[in-house]
Amino acid sequence: MFKYVFICLGFFLLHSDVMEELSWSENYKLNWDDFKGQPNQDTDAVAVTASGITFSYSINKRDDKVYGFKTLVKAFFYPEHSWCKSDQVDKHVLGHEQLHFDITELHARLFRQRIAAIRPHEDLAKTLQDMHNAIDSQLAEMQNTYDLQSEYSINVDGQKKWKDSIAVRLKAVNKFKSKG
Repeated sequence: MFKYVFICLGFFLLHSDVMEELSWSENYKLNWDDFKGQPNQDTDAVAVTASGITFSYSINKRDDKVYGFKTLVKAFFYPEHSWCKSDQVDKHVLGHEQLHFDITELHARLFRQRIAAIRPHEDLAKTLQDMHNAIDSQLAEMQNTYDLQSEYSINVDGQKKWKDSIAVRLKAVNKFKSKG
């Protein structure tokens, strides 16, 4: 018997309607027109980036034996859930928000790198789901640490250190970058 299993995981599953999304690309940088959500006036934040990793996979089985799999990992920016207070933002703040998206891409690359190292096995679906959960946790932790250490873009030196660090880390896993 031949079985073909397809699973989709990620942010897009949480929404039943079609959501606008921008794929990460080294050839495209965010601009303030990409931030289409309604600003939250009840916070001191002047901008929020909604980004995340979507993940899907298919597993090929025959007679209950896993013999192959394919995955798709994407880093997305969600314009309708991202917002800015246009009278309070500048190019520096936009750079801070772009780096949040770049951190998302870094984790998509790290996820692809980890996936490339595994081979088909019986518990593959669980392995992939566990890897996805782990990378999502690591992504959230890094996003929070980035905000704290850059003081939400206020600490210019901290912001520069993060920008340089993420550029080096992205380059180290360039082989696994998003395509398209």
